[in-house]
Amino acid sequence: MSADHVVEIEGKHLKLTNLDKVLYPSVGFTKGQVIDYYARIAPVLVPHLKNKPLTLKRYPNGVNEPPFFEKNATKHRPDWIKTAPIWSEGNQRDVNYILCNDLATLVWVANLAAIELHPSLSLAQDITCPRSLVFDLDPGPPANIIQCCQVAFWLRTIFEHFELESLPKTSGSKGLQIYVPLNTKTSYDETKPLAHALARLLENEHRDLVVSDMKKAIRTNKVFVDWSQNDEHKTTISVYALRARERPTVSTPVTWDEVAHALKKKDASLLVFEAPQVLDRVEKMGDLFAPLLTLKQKLPKLPGIAEGKAEAVATGLQIAAQAQSSGRKRPSAAKKRPQAGKRSSPEKLRKRI
Repeated sequence: MSADHVVEIEGKHLKLTNLDKVLYPSVGFTKGQVIDYYARIAPVLVPHLKNKPLTLKRYPNGVNEPPFFEKNATKHRPDWIKTAPIWSEGNQRDVNYILCNDLATLVWVANLAAIELHPSLSLAQDITCPRSLVFDLDPGPPANIIQCCQVAFWLRTIFEHFELESLPKTSGSKGLQIYVPLNTKTSYDETKPLAHALARLLENEHRDLVVSDMKKAIRTNKVFVDWSQNDEHKTTISVYALRARERPTVSTPVTWDEVAHALKKKDASLLVFEAPQVLDRVEKMGDLFAPLLTLKQKLPKLPGIAEGKAEAVATGLQIAAQAQSSGRKRPSAAKKRPQAGKRSSPEKLRKRI
């Protein structure tokens, strides 16, 4: 690609600039290649961004130089860029977030050197209603994504007892992220305490590996189960978004079989994917995260959960286990799943608290 280039996308004209500028110096990955990746991944990425307030993390001088976050859409934008005003308590004013609803907007955003894309968990028109529950599993060195895989399976076991399907993806950085599709009426007042209680439950059960507190001093060689992302004012790296690492790695959806395989082999490299690999995966496997957009699930109503207490989840797990042992049919989504690592039974979890 040349240094500058004018393109027409869906009837809209864009001037793409500095396409030869290297944004990933260690591998010579250029701004033009960043734009090309986002343009090609758009068919599966845009649906996950559509109508969600988007925070940009921009790296105008490359991944080795300081970035900046941009929430409020720049005034110097085409008139066809859609935005949504979202009230900010901190700023005491509306912030006009970009809505990345089409290919042209995505390419325009990429041309800003917005390497990382961080959408809200909510749609702009219903900002207090999260569309999913999310857990960010962040390993403290020397722990790595392999330890995250084990924690992910413990989480998945809990979700299965509540008859909830969960989806794994790499963070594209160090860890793993687990999403539970909701797409039903709920609020952060419900999802955040539940997430906190689940994190505490795992910490109580697996103190040698799990922490639920973000203090770095206690995270050495442990996995921090970050429940706090379930918040109206926070964002999480989008599926299929690039990360500003040494190489152009991507936050990539994976199958539970792949998580199990990496855990069995204890090979972290099996869960590292760069932009070209992700394009190939999507061509072969489609969008593994598609259920996040359509699968409707309701969170369990657990007494005492508003305080984020682990006991509430443990009691709920015991009830769920009793119901299942009485012959209640498990959903097909929970059948024939790979076994990996140690499983935490509801009764064992409850006794440890």
